[in-house]
Amino acid sequence: MKSKYLAGYSLAVMGAGFLVMLFLPQNSWVKLLLGGFEAGLVGGFADWFAVTALFRHPMGIPIPHTSLLLKNRNKIVNSLISALETELLNKESITSRLRQMKLFQSVSTGLFKLIRRKEVRTKLLSSLEQAVRELPLEKAAPHIRDMVLRYIHSRNITELLNRVVKETEAHQLDEKVLDYGLLYAAEWVNNPDNEMMLGKLAHAKLDELQLGGMKGFAVQAMLGFMNEEKMGAILKKLILSALLEVANPESPYRERVVKGIRERLAQVADSPETESRVKGWLDDKLSTENAEAWIAGQLNHLRERLLQWMEAERERGGRIWIRLFRWCYDLLQSKEELTHRWEQGVLAMIVQLVESNYYRIGVLVRENLDKLDDQSLVNMLEEKVGSDLQWIRVNGAICGFVIGIVLSAIHLLILNG
Repeated sequence: MKSKYLAGYSLAVMGAGFLVMLFLPQNSWVKLLLGGFEAGLVGGFADWFAVTALFRHPMGIPIPHTSLLLKNRNKIVNSLISALETELLNKESITSRLRQMKLFQSVSTGLFKLIRRKEVRTKLLSSLEQAVRELPLEKAAPHIRDMVLRYIHSRNITELLNRVVKETEAHQLDEKVLDYGLLYAAEWVNNPDNEMMLGKLAHAKLDELQLGGMKGFAVQAMLGFMNEEKMGAILKKLILSALLEVANPESPYRERVVKGIRERLAQVADSPETESRVKGWLDDKLSTENAEAWIAGQLNHLRERLLQWMEAERERGGRIWIRLFRWCYDLLQSKEELTHRWEQGVLAMIVQLVESNYYRIGVLVRENLDKLDDQSLVNMLEEKVGSDLQWIRVNGAICGFVIGIVLSAIHLLILNG
C-alpha cells in the first residue's frame, strides 16, 4: 500500500466503521466501537486539516491561519538561510575545517586512486595526443624565431663568448681539439702520397732559392744528391717528431701552444667586432623564410616523435603516469618544509576565497527558491516529506480510535456504576 493513499484509507475505514456501528443493535461493545470510530474519524479529519493547512487552504476555503508555508514563505526562506549561515555552514566552522585539512595528502591519495585505473591513464594519453596534434606549430614558428632574435639582441654576446671560453678552458676542450688536430696531421703526413707531395714541394722551393756564394753552392750540392723521395722522408720524420713533441703533456712547446690558443680565444671573445659579426650572422640566418620553415620542420619532427612515443606508451597501459606521480610524490616528500609552505599558502587562498564569497551561499539558496512558484514549492515539499505527513494523519486516526474507546469505556462505567 502506497503511503500517499494510506491516510485516505485509514480515514475511510474510520468513517465506514462509524456508519456501520450506527445501524447495529446498541450494546456495550457496539457503543465502545462507535466511540472509537467516532473519535478516530475526528482525529483523522483534524490531522488532515492541520497537515493540509501547512501547504494550502483546506478544500479551497480561505480559513484564517491556513496555507502557512506560502503566507510565511519569506520568513521561512530567511530562517533557512540564517540557519545555514549561523548553524549548519557558518563561516567559522568552514574556515576551521579548511585550516585543518591535509591538502597534500588528500590530493595525492585522490590522484593515485585515479591513475591506478588503466582506462584513466589511457584516456589521459589520448587527450594529450589530441592536444599535441592540434597544436598550430606553423603559426608558432615565426613567434619562436622572433623570440630568439629578441633574445640575441638583448643579450651581451661578449659576456656569453667569455663564458664559453672559460668553460672551454675549464674542461680542457681546447687541448682536446689540439690533440685531435695533431692526430689528424700525423695521419695526413703518414700518407705516402702526401709524403711525396711534401718532397716535391720542398725540392721545388729550394730550387727556386736565389742564393750566392757558399750558401748557394751548398744548396745546389744538396739538391744534386737528394731527390724528392728522400726529401719527403726527411720532412715526414721532422714533422712527426715535432707533432709528438707538441702532443706530450709535459712538453714546454705544448704549453706555449695551448697558452697561445687561449690568449687568442680570449682576444676574439673580447673583441666588439666579434660580437657584431656573430649578431649579424645570426640575424641574417634567422631573418630569412628558410629559417622559419626550418623551425616549423623541426617542430613537426619533434611532434611526430612525441606522438609515436605517446602511442607506444598508451599500448603499454600508460604507466608513465604512475612513474611521474611517484617521482613528484617522492620529490615533495623529500622537501617537507617547502611542501608545507605551499600547502598552507593554497589553504590560505581557499580560506580567503571562502570568506570573501561566503555570503553567496545565502544568495544562491534564495535565488533557487525564488525560481519556484508557489505550487512548485508545495509539490517539492510534499514530495520530500509527504510520506511522513501521511503517517501523521494515520496516527491521528489510530490514536483517536484508541482514545475514543477509552473514553467510551469510562462513560459506560460511570453510567452503569
